Amino acid sequence: MWIDPKRCVGCANCVPVCPMGAIAVDPVARHAVVNEDECVECHTCYRGMSREHLPPAVVRAVRRTAQLFRFRFDPEPDVCPTGALTPRELTWPRSVRRAFSDPLVPHESTGVAGRGTEEVKTNDVTGRVLKGEAGFTVEFGRPGIGVRFRDIDRVTRALGAAGVTFEAENPVTSLMSDRTTGQIRDDILDEKILSAIVEVKTEMDRVSDVLRILQSVSGEVKTVICIGVSARCDARGDTELEDILNAEGFRSWRGKTNFGLGRPLFQEAV
Repeated sequence: MWIDPKRCVGCANCVPVCPMGAIAVDPVARHAVVNEDECVECHTCYRGMSREHLPPAVVRAVRRTAQLFRFRFDPEPDVCPTGALTPRELTWPRSVRRAFSDPLVPHESTGVAGRGTEEVKTNDVTGRVLKGEAGFTVEFGRPGIGVRFRDIDRVTRALGAAGVTFEAENPVTSLMSDRTTGQIRDDILDEKILSAIVEVKTEMDRVSDVLRILQSVSGEVKTVICIGVSARCDARGDTELEDILNAEGFRSWRGKTNFGLGRPLFQEAV
């Protein structure tokens, strides 16, 4: 995102809208500027604010007059009075930022918007995680902190060394130069995004190993990590995961149980 200095009047309405804190008003130039390194191209500021397109000279004059007479004049907090916020055409590798940060932009690798696969949590339809296996979602980043691909790479390499299988349809997997080792392309390692999800699976008896690896490597990255684990339920709706997670010292919540109602269970692998 770019803020046109000729149109910006320094009202600062866009500052609190940015989820990454990447916008600030330059006290000398008296207009808002974007920290290009911290901006994740989510377009939240552009979509979240009305744009009035008032003449900048008029708005500046009103603001100076108000300041002179010591009374406050500001436009509504969700309005950019002069339409100074300006999306730019993004080229590679910066364009990867918007793909992972703007929920309205489809990933080229999946054809759908979002950070993971379209049915990451509906295994009753996809059948990706089979009996005796466990699926993991490793979520990186949050508004306010984000994540760089360099940190994701550190984690995916550790997972690759543990012998996990990376989900082929996942957007992060599509950016790997080596899907066996989990190595991510060198040209995007310094790019920062709002968040991302890595999807892997492994044998049930390796769940403890994967959890320990994730716990160990989490201290080496400059972001937050959230882990989700899934498995096939037995006839009573139980899995082995609760006992494994408790044994490893993880507090867990059963967030979702799918019955496949209305859609057929995916055919078992042959």
